[in-house]
Amino acid sequence: MDGTPRGNTPRLGVGIGWRPEIADAVESLPGVDWVEAVAENLCPGHLPDSLVRLRERGVTVVPHGVSLGLGGAERPDARRLADLAERAEALGSPLVTEHIAFVRAGGERTASPLLEAGHLLPVPRTRDALRVLCENVRIAQDSLPVPLAVENIAALISWPDEEMSEGRFLAELVEHTGVRLLIDVANLHTNQVNRGEDPAEALDELPVEAIAYVHVAGGIERDGVWHDTHAHPVSRPVLDVLAELRSRVDPPGVLLERDDDFPPARELAGELAAIRETIRITAAAGGAARTALTGGLARDGRTGAEPVEPVEPVEPAEDTAAGGVEGGEDGSVEPARRRLALAETSLLSALVAGAPVPEGFDRRRLRVQSRALSVKRAGVVAKVAPELPEILGDDYRPEFLGYAAGRPLRAGHRRDALDFAEHLLIAGRPESHAARRRLSLWWQERAGARPPRRATRLVRVARAALTGR
Repeated sequence: MDGTPRGNTPRLGVGIGWRPEIADAVESLPGVDWVEAVAENLCPGHLPDSLVRLRERGVTVVPHGVSLGLGGAERPDARRLADLAERAEALGSPLVTEHIAFVRAGGERTASPLLEAGHLLPVPRTRDALRVLCENVRIAQDSLPVPLAVENIAALISWPDEEMSEGRFLAELVEHTGVRLLIDVANLHTNQVNRGEDPAEALDELPVEAIAYVHVAGGIERDGVWHDTHAHPVSRPVLDVLAELRSRVDPPGVLLERDDDFPPARELAGELAAIRETIRITAAAGGAARTALTGGLARDGRTGAEPVEPVEPVEPAEDTAAGGVEGGEDGSVEPARRRLALAETSLLSALVAGAPVPEGFDRRRLRVQSRALSVKRAGVVAKVAPELPEILGDDYRPEFLGYAAGRPLRAGHRRDALDFAEHLLIAGRPESHAARRRLSLWWQERAGARPPRRATRLVRVARAALTGR
């Protein structure tokens, strides 16, 4: 590949992430040129009425995938790719997007149970990971009816012994696959706070002509760690990174993401207005935009410092492995897949299954990440089974976090909700007889049987230990 993005990049304008909770607000917001919808939440044959109305008004809808795991050791699942392609065609979308992340690990290559993260986790910026990612991206590109753009993710943790910066890693991915980029400026800010990575340096290294569009989102800092929540207003430092990007390129599209704690429509409109104003001022001010807008983007992500000086692009790291990113001596990427599988499985096992922390990782950060995964898992279960927090009240979250410790997500969140309820009932909780009866009835209505007695549970545990599942 010569690094030229595949197909023409459409001009999208300013948009917002469409979610069912704010569907009415999105339809009423002025000046929304396009929307993005989570692909896995859509059924092509039964699109939400709100999306149908938006499409009839000429609003572009882009499906945004979250479950492919392009950065994982396995090849992309054909069924997931077919589902993503079907959604793109049903929506008449000009492109589809996914993430540079792994979301599951284990399985045959590691002779271990398959583990689900329930979250987007960072891939190591190594030659092995780049080889695998490039092949996975090519497989996805060949399976989709429209161009693919891939997104940089936010991370709480860093891999030891990384071989490339984020900007160089993305640049080489584009060079070898021609894939487009979805640049999330909130994630660049997150990685600055959490991993000390300068957004300006990343932007200097990026092939900005490959940018399909940009994400802007809010988060919050706790104890020196930035959490990319998508549940808080967009902060000034994130807008500063948007200004940095706009001073280098006019992105075809910019989109506001919000996934939780949805504010009134007027607040969403205010955030969209702030995004438009940032773009306008930066475009008018040219290269001096960040000084005119905020007084400079400081290296710690806060305003008021001297402008960051551009850095010279980093030369590609020398590839000592045979075949560069194209594979080994025989062109096969399989050896890299095996090495990546072991590394990612080791990390995910520590995060969700109580395994030892792999050498070189920050133990404190891994504990923060592990808890964040459990908290997110509790939140998703609360959404798919809202009766559980209603029945348990304030006890829901601590009970779920206790249940999740050492119990990885393996069969989806609906199964997780049933297993959590079963766990509580076997343990004789909740203490209130009325609440326990409600929980038992809820479980029976969905599982179709009585909650198993303790003896049955012990048999299941023994069977799982013997089968490794």
